[in-house]
Amino acid sequence: MTFPVVGMVGGGQLARMTHEAGIPLGIRFKLLSDTPQDSAAQVVGDVVIGDYRDLDTLRAFARGCDVITFDHEHVPTEHLRALEADGIPVRPGPDALVHAQDKGVMRAKLTEIGAPCPRHRIVADPADVERFAEEVGGFPVVLKTVRGGYDGKGVWVVRSSNEAAEPFRAGVPVLAEEKVSFVRELAANIVRSPHGQAVAYPVVESVQVDGVCDTVIAPAPGLSEELSGQAQELALRIARELGVVGHLAVELFETADGRVLVNELAMRPHNSGHWTQDGAITSQFANHVRAVLDLPLGDPRPRARWTVMANVLGGDYPDMYSAYLHCMARDPQLKIHMYGKDVKPGRKVGHVNTYGDDLADVRERAAHAAGYLRGTITE
Repeated sequence: MTFPVVGMVGGGQLARMTHEAGIPLGIRFKLLSDTPQDSAAQVVGDVVIGDYRDLDTLRAFARGCDVITFDHEHVPTEHLRALEADGIPVRPGPDALVHAQDKGVMRAKLTEIGAPCPRHRIVADPADVERFAEEVGGFPVVLKTVRGGYDGKGVWVVRSSNEAAEPFRAGVPVLAEEKVSFVRELAANIVRSPHGQAVAYPVVESVQVDGVCDTVIAPAPGLSEELSGQAQELALRIARELGVVGHLAVELFETADGRVLVNELAMRPHNSGHWTQDGAITSQFANHVRAVLDLPLGDPRPRARWTVMANVLGGDYPDMYSAYLHCMARDPQLKIHMYGKDVKPGRKVGHVNTYGDDLADVRERAAHAAGYLRGTITE
């Protein structure tokens, strides 16, 4: 029996952890990476170094792969259509992935299917931003370049038309959204297979600091069963309507009046699902592998009452390995996941997972370990 080869475009930490999840299943991975130093390129055996934006490179890479999937959403849509025309299964396919690539396309489709969203429209220039602000009750408003933004990049909160010039300098369309007054941010993670099987993970709370995910709490504390169910059903419906195959993260705003609004979509394993590595029966990475190969999906239920993921960001303390002694001795249940990246201030270089029955304790343990590894906590 020949085990399939999964072609992964992108060499970041998501590819690294997806590869890890495929190892026990005997699934072989082939990686298209920008450099040999990329996170996944350090651990995958079959690595091609090349530019994912070059169609000839993509076609050569796809030879010998049974399916193509992604570490990021940046591969040109037309290239993915060309791979499909060549007979290569692409999961998620370009018709789905474009909704994660282009925020304008995403908002138009979500509006069409009746998914709850902030008020929004494409704006032409700073004067048009001012008109939009009047339509939604005034400044501040949020401006986003429709392509290329992540982790707070490509997003501006502007308080007047005088502050609105910067987003237009990128030379791509700009999406304006009302600034939502929200209670907190949530994420609904689901996985869907080609034949339509789907599973939903518990809805989580995502705590952001300076536009970057800092902590994820699973499940979201104090979230009503009704609203949790609504969020899961919404994510499942979006996946079905858009034809998503693989993992879908639906980032949400929870409003004070008890609603959820869709903020962003990601069609790949996602930071808000990293807790599943140690806190769920089947991780987001394992289920993504199963989905793109059209294998039966695994159980998404949590293993513990609470699981907390905290991102480890780079700081001024580069020698994280020396901190292992303290962290592991202090908390033998702690799970550390490092990405093999050079330490740079503010860069995601790893994450930690903690779990247990006491939420306050679980949160403290995660925050302490992430802070100690970064060097902001020294005892």
